[in-house]
Amino acid sequence: MTLDETRLKEFLGRVVGDLGAAMSAVLVLIGDRLGLYRAMAGAGPLTPAELAARAGIAERYALEWLSNQAAGGYVAYDATSGRFTLPPEQARALADESSQVFLAGAFQIVASLFKDEPKIARAFRSGEGVAWHEHDQALFDGGERSVRARYLANLVSSWIPALDGMVARLRAGARVADVGCGQGISTIMMARSFPKSRFTGFDFHAPSIERARAAARAAGVEANTRFEIADSKAFPGSGYDLVACFDCLHDMGDPVGVAGHVRRSLAPEGLWMIVEPFAHDQLEENLTPVGRLFYAASTMICVPASLAQPGRAALGTQAGEARIREVATQGGFRHFRRAVETPFNLVFEARP
Repeated sequence: MTLDETRLKEFLGRVVGDLGAAMSAVLVLIGDRLGLYRAMAGAGPLTPAELAARAGIAERYALEWLSNQAAGGYVAYDATSGRFTLPPEQARALADESSQVFLAGAFQIVASLFKDEPKIARAFRSGEGVAWHEHDQALFDGGERSVRARYLANLVSSWIPALDGMVARLRAGARVADVGCGQGISTIMMARSFPKSRFTGFDFHAPSIERARAAARAAGVEANTRFEIADSKAFPGSGYDLVACFDCLHDMGDPVGVAGHVRRSLAPEGLWMIVEPFAHDQLEENLTPVGRLFYAASTMICVPASLAQPGRAALGTQAGEARIREVATQGGFRHFRRAVETPFNLVFEARP
């Protein structure tokens, strides 16, 4: 084969950019952990010495960290003054955990994937799964911080209002099951917004349920919220007005079995809200920056999780609407529609 030198150089340039981003990810993690972004937010131009004093770190490390961040465009550098500034846009994404575009937590997920790489590599050879609880704790903590931003931006303001008549029912007082609730972020957000409704979060991962209970106490929603350890195909209760699955159906070994159990647990006029990562139905349509991110998560987290469970459906993070519709239909739901979408999520409504 004859090499196209121009294409080779373009590819090598892309790889160098990827290597720079990969190696810099750990510095974003350090900046988050040590509060460097928070120290810079709103402070204006700073010298390395000034940042070091504000953050309680060594000046020499501050200089090198700031230089890396400037090279990546995460901070701005003024060569005349020798000072570095965290622009307000970057501050919203990296320093403000209440922001709807906060992204620093995602770098904890990246760190967890490198720690888990030996397990996943073994699974590649054996074809076996890697269960959710086998991952590093950084995955759970980073995942919680990452989804919080997306849910703050969308859950109460647009996702629930897109479900037919659900806002009124929740305001009046409804029964809600949050299946695969993890550490309880989605459950607590709904409970805060709809105090007359009763919410139960279910997850099989006991440490996550313990953290969810603590978070509910801290948020002051214990009166209408509880968390229980339960499998997604066997969570207790019936007559639910709403059952929700947030970013988790594709992780399950038997999503059709889950769909059937959800259908049986619903009240006659109840509905199932399914929130999934954004994906088109065809692979070629997902070859985008967001698709690349989600396929990486799917390879390292979601497919291994499903393969570790009975059923081994392995839908993957990029399942797409057609496959989720098929799951709901096979589970006994006759009505299925896309209620709303964002650049990162698809929200579906299913009714018996």
